[in-house]
Formats: sequence, C-alpha cells, structure tokens
Amino acid sequence: MVDIKRSLSILFFCFCSTIASRAQDSLITDIPGRQTISLNGSWQYIMDPYETGFYDYRYKELAQNTPAAYWSSDVPANKSDLKEFGYTDKYTLQVPGDWNHQYPKFQYYEGTVWYKKSFDYHIKSKNDKVYLYFGAVNYRADVYLNGKKLGMHVGGFTPFNFEIPKGLLKSKNNYLVVRVNNNRHKDDVPTLNTDWWNYGGITRNVCLVELPNLFIRDYFIHLKKGKLGTVPASKNADIIGWINLNRTPETQEKIAIEIPELNFKKEFSTSQKKVAVNFNLPKIQLWSPEHPKLYRIIISTKNDRIVDKIGFRTVEAYSKQVLLNGKPIFMRGISIHEEIPQEERRAYSEKDAEQLLSQAKELDCNMVRLAHYPHDETMTRLADSLGILVWSEIPVYWTIDFADKNVYQNAENQLETMITRDHNRASVIIWSVGNETPVSPTRTNFMHALINKAHQMDNTRMVSAALEVNYNSGKKMNVVDDPLGAFVDLVAFNEYLGWYGGSPDKCSTTNWSTIYNKPLFISETGAGAKYGFHADSLTRFSEEYQAWYYKEQIAMLKRMPENWVGMSPWVLADFRSPKRNNPLYQEGWNRKGLFDDKGNKKEAFYILQAYYKSLEEKDLNEK
Repeated sequence: MVDIKRSLSILFFCFCSTIASRAQDSLITDIPGRQTISLNGSWQYIMDPYETGFYDYRYKELAQNTPAAYWSSDVPANKSDLKEFGYTDKYTLQVPGDWNHQYPKFQYYEGTVWYKKSFDYHIKSKNDKVYLYFGAVNYRADVYLNGKKLGMHVGGFTPFNFEIPKGLLKSKNNYLVVRVNNNRHKDDVPTLNTDWWNYGGITRNVCLVELPNLFIRDYFIHLKKGKLGTVPASKNADIIGWINLNRTPETQEKIAIEIPELNFKKEFSTSQKKVAVNFNLPKIQLWSPEHPKLYRIIISTKNDRIVDKIGFRTVEAYSKQVLLNGKPIFMRGISIHEEIPQEERRAYSEKDAEQLLSQAKELDCNMVRLAHYPHDETMTRLADSLGILVWSEIPVYWTIDFADKNVYQNAENQLETMITRDHNRASVIIWSVGNETPVSPTRTNFMHALINKAHQMDNTRMVSAALEVNYNSGKKMNVVDDPLGAFVDLVAFNEYLGWYGGSPDKCSTTNWSTIYNKPLFISETGAGAKYGFHADSLTRFSEEYQAWYYKEQIAMLKRMPENWVGMSPWVLADFRSPKRNNPLYQEGWNRKGLFDDKGNKKEAFYILQAYYKSLEEKDLNEK
C-alpha cells in the first residue's frame, strides 16, 4: 500500500509539471556559440522598497499601460504631465553584478529594484528573430521592453529568454526595464532559511541573441554507454543524441554535424522539430580529469550555425564504484559557493571561475560540488577545459514546502533548466536534486519525482542528493538509511562530527555504513576557523581546532567501507552568511573555508592538500 501511495504521489507531481504554464520561452542553449549583442554595463536604477512602480495604492498590479508604472516612459509628455519617478545616470548599477556590494545602502537590502538600459539596435530582415537572454536574475524578474511586458521569470540561478515580438525593437532609443525582487518567501525554492547571502540583482550576463526564423534551439551529443562495467571504445566510438529545432520545418531540412579535427562530417535530414542523431567515429580521445580532451563541433542548417566544444566520456554508478570511462574513480572534491569573498560579491565572470577552480586545483581536487544552486555557465565550461568533475545542484534546501504542487513545479523547472543548459558539459557527472531535506513520506515523494525527472531528461549521468544520516543506530556506527537512498545513483551525506556535537576526537571511535549497495560519498564535512587566530587545538574558531578536525576526519576515513568513492568537504573559501553572528570570529561570515575572505590559506588547507596528494599518488601507482 505504501508503494502504491508513493507512485500515485509521483504521478501527481509529474501531472502538475505538465499542466503548469511557463512564464519564459523554451531555453536556447550554447549562447557563447551564437551571434549575440551584449547589454552588460551600466544600468540606471530606482530603489523601490514600497513597490510603488508595480502596485497601485490597493496593492494590485498596475495595468500594462499605466503611466505611473516604472516600466513606462519616464519622460513627461509636456510640462504639466505628472511623473513621480525617473531614471538618471546619478543612480547606476553594474550588470552583471549583485546590488549588495555596489553601494553600502544595498548591503542588507531585500526588495525591489528597477533596472533600465537604453540602447540602439540595427533592425534586421523581417524573417530574423531576436531573443532577450538573461544568465540569471535573483529572484523574480519582470521584463519590459519599450513599455511592453515580455514576461516574468522566477528562480535566482537559472537562465531564461524571451522572444522579442516583431516591430517592438526600434533603431533608436529602446528602453529595457527589469523589475528585480529578491524577497524571500516560504513557498520559494530556496525557501526563507538558507545559510548563504541573498544577493539581489541581475547577477549574470544579459544579451540579445540574433537568430534566423528556423534555428537550432538545443542539442545533446554524447558517447553511447557500453555494457555496464566495460571500457567504452575509443576506436569505432558510437556517438548518439538529438538536435532540437525551434519549430517544425516547412520543408525537409538538412542538419550537418562537423568535427574538423577528426575530418568528420555527416548530414541528417528531418521534417520534424526534433531529430535523433547517431554516428560512428573511427578514433577519439576520451575526456577525463587527467586528459580533458574537447572537440570543436559545428552544427549547422541552411541558415543557422553554432559552434561548441564537447568532450566524450561515460560515467555511471556500478555496484559499489563510480566508473568514469569504465574505470573506477575516486573523487577528491571540495564544495564551492558562487562568491568572490575578497570583494564580497557574487561570482559571474570567466576570471571569477578561474580564481575558484584554480584554488580547487591547488588543493589537488579532481572534483567540485557547486553548492547549493546552479553556478554560472563559465564555471562548467572552464571545468570542462581543466578536467574537473562537477556536482551541479538545484536549491531544494532544508525545509521547503514539499506538499505544495507549485513549489514542486518551481523546483522541477529549475532542474530542467540546469540540465538543459549543461547537458553537453563533460565535466558534469552528477545532477543533485537537493541538500539536507528532512525525512518524511511527502518529502521523499517530492524528491523521488525530481530524480525521475532528471533520469528522464538525461540517463548519461548520476543523480544524487545530500541525504540525512541516522545517528541513533549505534554508539559507534552511523548509518545512511534515508529512504531517498533507494532512488539515487550515488548515496551522499553530510557529516560534521567534531564541529556540531562533541570534539574532533569523536571521530576516532566512529564508523559509517549504508543499507544501500551503492557508491557512498561524503558531500560535506568541515569546521570553522578565523584565519590568523591561533590557540591550542581545543579552542573553537582557531586554525589549530580546524586543523585537528581535518586530521581526525582523515584518520576516520581510513576505516570507511569499500563503497566509499569520494568527498567534497565544506568549503573552499569563507562566504557571507547572515546566520553567522559570533562578533569575534564570524561577523556575518561562515568560516569553514580553507581559504579566508582575503585569499589566505588556513592550516587545514595544507592537511587536506597533503591527504589528496597521497590519494592521487596511490591511484597513479595502482594504475
């Protein structure tokens, strides 16, 4: 009976996801490989804590053509025309970028800010399409062009785009207005309570995307899996996937795939919107952390052409191991927040990605957990180039409203967008559907439905989540028996023995196990320390305490069961969090970083680095 109820619940969530409407158009992928016009730079703004520009005095959303609405023109029609708002270069914000770090008045601000960007545009032929693309806006974005609403998007870490209606763009004096609101709500994803800073603003790139009338919207091209536990062939490699057009072609359409380095080109003909592709490559080099080989791939139709770099590899959970290209791999990871701590801001650029991933490489990591939300696309693309494995996650975090079908739809939309944007990135090997969600039948049904969705969209990667731990199974044995473990591919859990509850020497008598015959992964572990604060090892927040913590953890890890396949300690660098209020050591910072907020390495960095180097050396010797 329990299984029937669970199945019905999953069907219910899936049904809800099919009938719910979208505010934005279907996502266009591979924006870096397309013709774009950047709208980044200086934007004018209005700070609107009372929502005067969006609601009337009865707190109802203003009508589309209301002159008082802040998306309307702020230029008076005549000297008697009343305008109680206006945009000026006196008040500007840089895009991309959160507003919190740009001016002191924005540091703790949660609410609405109106952004305005004026621009000219060379109008193209009537058959061409133009889309407006946002890398991310936190949290809700209402988008208006020349006074007309293009749409609305909810979710602070996923991209979205709108098609601009014909005739709306002008050659001169276009004005783009975006209402950005980062208020936290109980029925949001994430919900009210998080352990990170709620950075508001247009936090990632904005651009116009120029496309032909019939264009390639999305594609997924990958190495076909062989039999479980076998090495995929680098010779006579089978490549499969699909290409999705924006609409059904009016006549037969030819689509070509080229890989110049391999002197390969093949054409596919289709009269459908989506076409399956499969072909054989006589010889390829497989992508791996040791050899992150990427191939330049060109996909073209009669009027459209996009270029990408794709690596070919397979990954799977097989018995008690994780196999990359058919061979067991141990993941030497670290968790990362999307933040540049020395500037107290969101990360967004390639330079930012280089800083964070270079620090992970210096630690001798071959894997990163991008917590607790999808990071900017520059991170996953650079991870491809550097050979760093990636865990990518949606912000189903702690206690969201698992019984609300609209919350589920929000979570599923974010999962779908995350997968769609990055399903061609070889580095991404794990889709995560959440972190530390409390066990209940309602929660498990919710999460199981998300796992099913991820598997449905992409069966080439593992799906996981940070699960709950049963600490009451025995004094010396902690068991991962979260019911969600039955559905994930990789059983992952967070543990902080010696930081939350007891001291680090508690690790010396503790062992771990799981009831699932699957690979086991520690998705978080760590302790806080203020860089430069030195004391004996018993003193909290000292570098010595954090170092002791890692020493005891490493000793405990030597007793892990044989299905233990890796870890991603918490966390690469100190990050902002309003929950952390110790006036001496935290002051609004989570201090569990191995780097501090100025880029200094704490003692624990060298301990984990040495451990990882020893594991790498052992792995190389065994090979």
